[in-house]
Amino acid sequence: MDIDTVILEAEDRMEKSVEYLQREYRGVRTGRANTALLEYIKVEYYGSTVDLREIAAVSVPEPTQLLVKPFDPSAKTEIIKAIERSGLGLNPQAEGSQIRIMLPPPSAERRKQLAAQVRKMAEDSRVTIRNERRDANKSVDALLADPKVKVSEDQAKRAKEAIDDATKKATARIDELTTKKVAEVEDI
Repeated sequence: MDIDTVILEAEDRMEKSVEYLQREYRGVRTGRANTALLEYIKVEYYGSTVDLREIAAVSVPEPTQLLVKPFDPSAKTEIIKAIERSGLGLNPQAEGSQIRIMLPPPSAERRKQLAAQVRKMAEDSRVTIRNERRDANKSVDALLADPKVKVSEDQAKRAKEAIDDATKKATARIDELTTKKVAEVEDI
């Protein structure tokens, strides 16, 4: 392994951490309806646990409503149970072969809880990125100490600076995403 590979792998893992945070943020409830809120809810379906998006289509007919259309109408009751168990505070209503979910605006206290949850998720991602930086710096130090690999002190220093730059960029993206999501959550 060479220094460039260490840097590229660290940048890639940091980028994946930021992308993971973005996906997680899509599942955090705001005042508006969003299909990502339900996509990963686990539903018992014929003896196995599957994501809701695999057995039903989720749409947003109105800004405060979600509509779930099961591909198999017999799965409707299991989907309703899964949504109620999800901890999102949603009350699904069966309408024929589909399920309608009204999203009431969250209370002020609930918005504060959600904003705190968003900030905690961001901090967890920052910790992950700092761990990636630490691991990459350890790899650079190992390459520097290895007599088989010809790495100079200057190359190691430049590599660590590149890793720090990648860390700063990833942290800045996390901060930007978090600020945006907190504003969404706190907005009525």
